[in-house]
Amino acid sequence: MTFSRLAQVREAARPAPGSAALFALATLACIAGLVATYHFFVQTTTGQFIDESALVEAVEIHGPAGKASTKFLDLLPTISLVMAAVVVMFVTVIRRHWAEAAIAISACVGANVATQVLKALLPARPDKGVITLELNSLPSGHTTLAASAAAAVFLMASPRWRPMAGFVGGTFAIASGVSTLINQWHRPADVVAAFLIVGAFMIPAGWLILRRGMWHAWEGFGRHVGSARIWLTLPVLIGLVSAAVAVYSLALIAPGGAQASSTNYFWAGIALIVIAGYLGAVATTSLFAFAARRRDPARR
Repeated sequence: MTFSRLAQVREAARPAPGSAALFALATLACIAGLVATYHFFVQTTTGQFIDESALVEAVEIHGPAGKASTKFLDLLPTISLVMAAVVVMFVTVIRRHWAEAAIAISACVGANVATQVLKALLPARPDKGVITLELNSLPSGHTTLAASAAAAVFLMASPRWRPMAGFVGGTFAIASGVSTLINQWHRPADVVAAFLIVGAFMIPAGWLILRRGMWHAWEGFGRHVGSARIWLTLPVLIGLVSAAVAVYSLALIAPGGAQASSTNYFWAGIALIVIAGYLGAVATTSLFAFAARRRDPARR
């Protein structure tokens, strides 16, 4: 390939114009969402009550689900590290993308360190009249580990596989978050905060990786099983169903509702985790698709 031809290919593979601003806004949205989550669910009476009620009601269904979630949580660090290591190293060795691997791994480590720092530095939960442990549990360390490992795989995947990787990785992160709630390790807000921290680190890392060049060019959705539109449609549908579950559960226990809560707050908390996880997966996949969709199919 001549120098001019190589230059043309690299130019065609650069992120779409205006995508830098979108990546910056997405990062700021994650940070703002983290602050808002902490303020509402930790610093307000209503937020504390909703969050704590979901945790307390998890006892009602702990049984077999709790045993399964405990086993999953015990294996989660190993699963996450092996999953990320295998994919990142495979892509790195095969494609020789050492710089990209370093960026993805650094962002993954940064998200997990930031989670532990926040858990240590954030003040204890203030007394708002809600019976709860004062110990700060936000963000969830297990969820951060799972979500950041999935995000590292997403960043190292080629564009044609990213939509599928986003859905599978989002599902893995959601499963880890739901397990921490079922096992009464974390409140729903702790899980949502973990998702937002991972986004705040991984989105800028993704921009740096996209800037590396032609590896990230693609033809768009629908040309490969890994980039089929079902990977965006499915999480949207699941998110809408989860929103309906949340509305229904909370409506039953609202003032004048039909019944007192037994597990309504729990299901609303599960719905919040699912919505946050899949919303993040769809938004991130769409953002990367817009930035990377630069290749002309005629230039092969």
